[in-house]
Amino acid sequence: PSWLDVDCGAGRSDCYRPVLCHPPLSQGHAVNSAAAPPSPEPHAAISVRSASRWYGDLVAVNDISFELEPGITGLLGPNGAGKSTLLHMMAGLLEPSSGEVLVNGESAWKNTSMYSNIGLVPEREVTYPFLSAWEYALASARLHQLPQPEVAAQTAIDMVELGDAMHRKMSGYSKGMRQRAKIAAALVHDPDILILDEPFNGTDPRQRLQMNTMLKELGDSGRTIVFSSHILEDVEDLAEDVLVVIGGRLGAAGNFRQIRRLITSRPHAFTIRSSNNRALAAALVDRPYVTLVSFDSDVMEVQTTDFGAFTESIAPLIRSSGVALQELQPADDSLESVFAYLVAR
Repeated sequence: PSWLDVDCGAGRSDCYRPVLCHPPLSQGHAVNSAAAPPSPEPHAAISVRSASRWYGDLVAVNDISFELEPGITGLLGPNGAGKSTLLHMMAGLLEPSSGEVLVNGESAWKNTSMYSNIGLVPEREVTYPFLSAWEYALASARLHQLPQPEVAAQTAIDMVELGDAMHRKMSGYSKGMRQRAKIAAALVHDPDILILDEPFNGTDPRQRLQMNTMLKELGDSGRTIVFSSHILEDVEDLAEDVLVVIGGRLGAAGNFRQIRRLITSRPHAFTIRSSNNRALAAALVDRPYVTLVSFDSDVMEVQTTDFGAFTESIAPLIRSSGVALQELQPADDSLESVFAYLVAR
């Protein structure tokens, strides 16, 4: 799976950041000084290093750092949090006021050569109503100087399932159809990196499902995809990792369930159904990490301050209580819960 390494900035203690750490060399490992020099370290697809961007007195992005590798990352945040500014810096459309943004190890700003490897779908409307989706994709393919622009345009149109309407003028398209035309134009050159700002805007449920499937296939094939969305259900279903931007700062990064486990200021909630909830509750209430046990019909909810201690002890407790477990699942580890907790902090 993809991994995401985050630096929250000097002195920061308010950023939740699951990080993949590489193990050190084992003791006694010898380095052969006569061997050929090691190959240079591969660059992350996207590196954001202490990047800030301000407009006059308004700070839109404030000292954000992270790296993205192949896979799908969702970018979340309240309105005005700095998501679009951050995406525009990754796409080379905005210069960081301080810090740097690198794409494949090179600065994104004023780096036109990187667009041969990037597909960008901005939130704002960038389609031409007098063109058809076919003409729009074909123009993009020709701008990329592809050897077979017609083939590339048709492939991209087919990927977004817009073939039936590809020769109609986009002035007659719905918002969701225009979104798919924009994505087709971004895919014609088969880029390794996709930057998508609110790609699900205006799409109906069938279109969203098709787009989710397509993006998952692209992510599984080794592309690096970062997208923003206000539809938490789509982010939870699609993204392997999330970046949560709040007030221009990076509030959390990584797998959202791992992020939830790091939020110790809120008890963790579990729902349990068993053959004898009250007997199991009697065993649970004596545990120091259990703060609340409540009942609703045949379901019991348990709140705990220690996720690890609860999950390690629940199986032995069930056995010793002599009850049969029917259901046990976290009640508040959804992306919606995690996002609400982070924004409320």
